[in-house]
Amino acid sequence: MRSRTTWLLWLLATITLLPCASYSQIADSADDMVAEIPVNYTEAKVGRYTLPDPLTTNDGRPVRDAESWLTGRRPEIRKLIEAHWFGRAPGRPQAMTVEVVEKGTPAFDGKAIRRQVTLHFSHHRNGPRMDLLIYLPADAKGPVPLFLNMSFFANNLAVDDPNVQVGRRWDRESQTQVAANPPPPGSRRFPPFPVERFLAQGIGVATFNKDDLAPDFVGSEGLGVKSLYLKPGQGKPAEDEWGAIAAWAWGASRALDYLETDSGVDSKRVAIHGVSRLGKTALWAGVADERFAMVISSCSGEGGAAIARRNYGETLAHMSAPTRYSYQFAGDYAKYAHRVNEWPVDANLLLAMVAPRPLLLQTGNTDKWSDPYGEFLAAVAAEPVYELLGKKGLGTTRFPQAGEPVLHDIGYYMHDGGHGTVPSDFEIYIRFMRMHLMRQGGL
Repeated sequence: MRSRTTWLLWLLATITLLPCASYSQIADSADDMVAEIPVNYTEAKVGRYTLPDPLTTNDGRPVRDAESWLTGRRPEIRKLIEAHWFGRAPGRPQAMTVEVVEKGTPAFDGKAIRRQVTLHFSHHRNGPRMDLLIYLPADAKGPVPLFLNMSFFANNLAVDDPNVQVGRRWDRESQTQVAANPPPPGSRRFPPFPVERFLAQGIGVATFNKDDLAPDFVGSEGLGVKSLYLKPGQGKPAEDEWGAIAAWAWGASRALDYLETDSGVDSKRVAIHGVSRLGKTALWAGVADERFAMVISSCSGEGGAAIARRNYGETLAHMSAPTRYSYQFAGDYAKYAHRVNEWPVDANLLLAMVAPRPLLLQTGNTDKWSDPYGEFLAAVAAEPVYELLGKKGLGTTRFPQAGEPVLHDIGYYMHDGGHGTVPSDFEIYIRFMRMHLMRQGGL
């Protein structure tokens, strides 16, 4: 009889070669065109592909034990991902200092203790820096687990708290940072992060703005923290060096550097989270920095948890188009835009690199652009590594219905709706954290 790991490896070599219409609950729809590149939304047109095997080394040797994975194959895959996907990033800067803006002030009607710090990455106070906002449960009896959120907004716009210092945003025209002042009354605003829901469960929350690390627009390759590491005459990082996603992930590691010094935080129980491009960032942050105890990735899609070799929704060619998001990745990533089957990596390897730590993928069943089914298949394909390390993957090849969480050491949850998060998603996040970081709750 086959072991489950052997059976899953056989599955990768057979089922994923074929169109997967019989496995998908997401209805086909008309094709589209983005950046003059066709977009397929029909499972029967996905095409044939074979995924790279996480448990076979570059020179063809099988990986049969945890030691071989952790000391051999995992570092090998990391180098491939750095070179051909996100790019190499530096370590903690020697010049990094911490400015305490607010040491501990009651917030949210006394439910929380608020801290605000600014991390400076050079000796120049007006150089690249990052604001970190932290809320801890006021009634905590000791260090608490923490949900570290990467945000699209300055901290004062990310939460419903008028006492947060005004942060910064990038102005595309001037390519400089300006104050992130609140929008005029009546303007459309995104819902604030639900801090109090986490506090009520004994979980701390911290958030920072990705724009503090690197801007998010075409032509920004040499701006933000990356400017600190450019050589004389160098306008942007080298082809195998960090894009914006790796810079944002680098910022998450610098936040964790600080959290390790906060006596109110259990730094060994920190979950990293992001949505969309920050969902991709959460995956890479968790892979690049094994200090993160958990990864929660929302709607990361192409360039994240979705299988790139599947011709469905957004593709590697769409991501790396010069007018779109090539700046988010290593320069070498775009070389595979039209030969994705030659790419030495794919999403299943990225997800496997999180093992043995808990990994939750959250998406929406109408978010076809992000390919929810492709994310599910990547999670299935990462399962052999989790099993090798004594953990439990999804445990199923049946695509779950919307609203049906599958929560083991790998988790998958798809809400009924589109891209991003909805209120019910946060309940799943809390449940997953309680299961793995608080030893409470159940399946």
